[in-house]
Amino acid sequence: MKKIILVLMVLGFGISESRAQSSITKKNQMNKKLETATLANGCFWCTEAIFQRLKGVESVTSGFSGGNIKNPAYREVITGRTGHAEAIEITFDASIISFQEILDVFFSTHDPTTLNRQGYDVGTQYRSAIFYHSEAQKLTAEKFIKELTDAKVFDAKIVTEVTKFSAFYKAEDYHQNYYNNNKTQGYCMAVINPKLEKFIKKYKAKLKD
Repeated sequence: MKKIILVLMVLGFGISESRAQSSITKKNQMNKKLETATLANGCFWCTEAIFQRLKGVESVTSGFSGGNIKNPAYREVITGRTGHAEAIEITFDASIISFQEILDVFFSTHDPTTLNRQGYDVGTQYRSAIFYHSEAQKLTAEKFIKELTDAKVFDAKIVTEVTKFSAFYKAEDYHQNYYNNNKTQGYCMAVINPKLEKFIKKYKAKLKD
């Protein structure tokens, strides 16, 4: 009889603990303040790898935004004729990382003064752009650009476009999580690795464990 009571007590404790953990998980999810940012600043293989590593970033999706046709394929976008920019859609917890902090990383990890170009990548699909999802995001972006301009952080004029978000189209599956899946590929080693090293050095305190 004592054994049965003990077993029931253990089972009861396990159920209570499970319920408590479930309650904590639900509370944490409720406290999350998820927002979306859509940014374009060059090849999305590079930008995805950078933003994936920030605390508070829930997900990063590579795709296309700012164009004039629906559901474009990568082979169409790279011609420059669709009007789309290679972009990333970032879902982030605003209680951990703010949109302004997202912008700080954005402007620190590409050259916003080169029109339709990032390094060897040339074309309108590589333009610098912020596709804002709300009036608050628009105001934050415009204020941030003004502050960078006034402080003369860059030697040339910032050409980043601030445009109202209209649509985002997810790129083909092989583009998703590209760097993490292809670290030994030539482009990753020659182009992305140096960018990541600089980023990690500067934003070490803001990185995920």
